[in-house]
Amino acid sequence: MEEIKELISKEQIDERLVELANKIDEDYKGKELTAIIVLKGAAFFGMELSLKLKSHMQFEFIKISSYEGTESTGRINNELDIEESKIKDKNILIIEDIVDTGRSMDYLIKHLNQKNPRSLKVCSLLSKPSRREIDVNIDYLGFEVPNKFIVGYGFDDEEGFNRNLPFIGYKEV
Repeated sequence: MEEIKELISKEQIDERLVELANKIDEDYKGKELTAIIVLKGAAFFGMELSLKLKSHMQFEFIKISSYEGTESTGRINNELDIEESKIKDKNILIIEDIVDTGRSMDYLIKHLNQKNPRSLKVCSLLSKPSRREIDVNIDYLGFEVPNKFIVGYGFDDEEGFNRNLPFIGYKEV
């Protein structure tokens, strides 16, 4: 079993979630918000962030995939979509676990914009700028991380273990 090294502690995550929640609440003050949590990876982040938000909000979920093992295939598979009526004329906040190459987020932004939201912003827990192939705007960012294989706090090990670690760690691959 490979050793998992801690990259970001639970305390650091909690502190950053409060900061993100305060900024989101400030930006959406007096407005309704629809948070779209990208499954499965962003489930932990999305739920913990939402507990710190004071904004009036609804939740929706979407599931896309592009990875086989530890590498992106470059193809986006939409496994669970959202009806246009849930998005049209609404303030949308995409909650994602990580923006890596940018391909998945670019797809999501274009796909959801076709459903005519009032506004659309992106909140990502992590960003790996060293891997970026497509520039995407991240309105609310938790942390930038190096090009490591991330596990814990919602990040899995090929749909296997380590998703439920309370911190963000990495494994050498």
